[in-house]
Amino acid sequence: MDLRTYLSSAGRGAASRLSREIGVLPVLISQWASGARPVPAEHCPAIERATNGAVTCEALNPSEPWRRIADEAWPHLKGRPVLDFVAEAKEAA
Repeated sequence: MDLRTYLSSAGRGAASRLSREIGVLPVLISQWASGARPVPAEHCPAIERATNGAVTCEALNPSEPWRRIADEAWPHLKGRPVLDFVAEAKEAA
């Protein structure tokens, strides 16, 4: 699910609640949801956790090389999201 869809389905005040939970200004949530600004990779895991896995890192920022490591405490079935910096380095070489 994308961020815009999540916010519309989560009800009134969802953007404000999300902004408080992840520690960013509400205007950023609106800009990310509208597509006016891309979601920075460093905020994607916090959004995924705050949305209980409904909005994934891959949906928020598909240009990043996301990988998952097993973590039963994480809401996504495949585990905690991490960026694969090794893959990036190999591609750049």
